[in-house]
This record gives sequence, structure tokens and C-alpha cells, in this order.
Amino acid sequence: MRKQHILSFLLLAFSFVLHAQEVVFTDNGPGRGGAYQDWLEGTRSRLETLMGDKLLGHTQLGMMVYDLTTNQPVFVHNERQRQRPASVMKLVTSITALDILGGDYGYHTSICYRGRLEGDTLRGDLFCVGGFDPTITRSDMKVFADTIRRFGIRHIVGRVVADVSMKDTLAYGSGWCWDDDNSRLTPLLVDKKDQFVSVLMGEMRSAGILLDVTLAKGRVPQGCTEIYRYRSSIDKVLYRMMKESDNLYAESMFYQIARASSPQTATAADASGAMKRLVYRLGLDPLDYTFVDGSGLSHYSYVTAELIVRLLRHAYDHHEIYDHLYYTLPIAGVDGTLEKRMTSGVCRGNVHAKTGTVTGVSTLGGFCKASNGHTLCFAILNQGLVRASDGRAFQDKVCEAICQ
Repeated sequence: MRKQHILSFLLLAFSFVLHAQEVVFTDNGPGRGGAYQDWLEGTRSRLETLMGDKLLGHTQLGMMVYDLTTNQPVFVHNERQRQRPASVMKLVTSITALDILGGDYGYHTSICYRGRLEGDTLRGDLFCVGGFDPTITRSDMKVFADTIRRFGIRHIVGRVVADVSMKDTLAYGSGWCWDDDNSRLTPLLVDKKDQFVSVLMGEMRSAGILLDVTLAKGRVPQGCTEIYRYRSSIDKVLYRMMKESDNLYAESMFYQIARASSPQTATAADASGAMKRLVYRLGLDPLDYTFVDGSGLSHYSYVTAELIVRLLRHAYDHHEIYDHLYYTLPIAGVDGTLEKRMTSGVCRGNVHAKTGTVTGVSTLGGFCKASNGHTLCFAILNQGLVRASDGRAFQDKVCEAICQ
């Protein structure tokens, strides 16, 4: 009996030692104990100090910093204040697209015909079916023409028909400034211009194809024979859309979202509805936000820092979204629209974020690593600015404070 008491005592003592070791371990672990608390209090103190910046005396700020490792907020300031997103709207667009369409999604532009092939002569219609692919260049059009020739067509008698029914007829986004120099939103593009049919015809002539045709617009009918289908990956569109903040690329993705909801003719309202359904799934009230375009050019789109962070959290929690999104974000001091910002110190190569700038507005949202190794996401929305550079300088200070 005495041996049993001694054994029980030893087991109890050993268990106590193990428990003590676990306490020491978790003391430095995510979200618990002194080390994390020290980091949290230090970070909050640095951010609170920035709230005294003189810029905020006459401008508006909505901000939220979130610890993705511990799944808890780090700092909030007017995080539910509605503001214009500028090009941070592209985060809403890209995350929604990846959530709905997936990372394997492809853009398709096709050439098909309906009529009779008499030897090498097509007597009928050649259809150009637009998929709103902004990546097509003039050199790609040579491939289109050469493929038609290799198909056996040397002479076309009939019509060349542009099918742009993939989207509505709006050439520009609602709420865009009339004096902005923006590309037309058409499903048939070459070098980002509305010239697909004319360039194709020129390339066909250069390939030795005789054209006795008239030009028309219409919807491709059932029973057409496909000659060629050009495909671009969603990653190719995402990369330029995010790194270079290309507005046309963002609008093309906006309408891909719309088409997933409306296979016939996609509208901006269809895309907005899809975005709002994602917002609802994430536990926020979609009525609190307006999404009018995919690029952030519109004066009518409004978001909050809380919403941007919630979307970034959703992306981080789903590798099929995050893996496609993260590598497309500009990197501080390295590339994209952040190449000349935060070029030294703890932020360089660390902050991966989408910038945004329109008149009076400067925004930033993305990811970074804190000094304790935790992954953070953040949204900083500055509005009411006379100089966008003031907003960018403030955002850089915030990034330094959370990476420090």
C-alpha cells in the first residue's frame, strides 16, 4: 500500500511538472500570456499615438488591424464608417471572384462560323464571341487569323459578326468621372481597345484570306461550328489587376462575377448582388455597403475597414482563395504600386497590400508579418485628403507600427 502511495505521489508530481512546462510554452503561444500581451499592448500604444496625427484633425479615417494567427482584433478606429474604397475595391472584386469562380476559372473568346464551306470558301457568317478578356493583344490576333486559315478558310463571303452580348451595353461604369480617360467596357478587346473586329480583319487579310463581307452585331446562334477558342487564366488577369491596379482588368473580373449569376447578359447589378451575397455569408449586413463597379473608380461605391478586413480573413481561411490572391498583391519596396513605398526597414518585402487612390481618397489593405511572427491583415481608409501623399505617408506609419 505504501508503494502505491509513493507511486501515486510521483505520478502527480510528474504531471505537475508537465503542466508547468505547458504553461511556460503557452505563455509565449498565440494569444495567451505575457509575451503576446506585451506585443499587443506595445502595438496598440504605437497605433494610438498615430491617432494624434494632425492629418486626422481635418480628414476622416477608418481603420482595422486583425491578428489572423490568434483570430482577434488588434486595433480599430471608425472601422464601421462608410467610405469610398478607391482601388482597394479590387480586393472585394478579386476575393468575390475567387470565391465564386475558383482559381481555375478561364476567360474565353471564340471564333465560329455558320454557313457552307465550299472548298476553301465560307459562304455565311464568321462570329467573334466576346468574353471580356482584357489580356488579348495584337500579336494574339495573328494567331486568331492564322488558325482560321489553317482551318481551311481562304475566302469569306458573308458577314463578320461581333457578339458582345456577354454584358450589358454600358460603355463606362456608373458614377465614373466624365473626364477620366478610361477604356470602354466591351467584351471584344485588343490591346485594351474596342477594335477586335477591325484588327482581326486586318490580320486575316495579312494571312491571305479574301474578305467579301459586311460587318454586323448579333448573338451567336445555336449550331455554330467553333474554329478557335482563346483562353486566359484568372491568375493572368488578377496579376495585372492587383500589381498595376489596372481598372479595365478589374471591370472585366466584375463582369465575370456577374455572368456567373446571369449566363445571358451580365449587368453591374448582377455582380453587386453576388458581392452582397458573399458579405451576408460572412456575417455582415449587405445593406451597409454599395458596390457599383469592380475597380473603385465610382463615386457611388462605399465600404468599411471592417468589411475589407472580413474579406481578407475569408481569403486567409481558404487556401484556394489566398494562394491565388497573395502573390498578386504589391509588395512594399519591391514591386507594383508599392515599389516606391516603404523601401527600407521592417515593412520592405513584408507588407503585401492593395493600394487605392482617387481624388480626396487614399486607401491600403492587405497582409503583413508582425515582429512576433504572427500574420496580420489590415485596412486603412483615408478620406477628405487634399494631397493623396498625406494619406500614403500615414498608412506607411501604420504599417511600420504593426510590423515593428
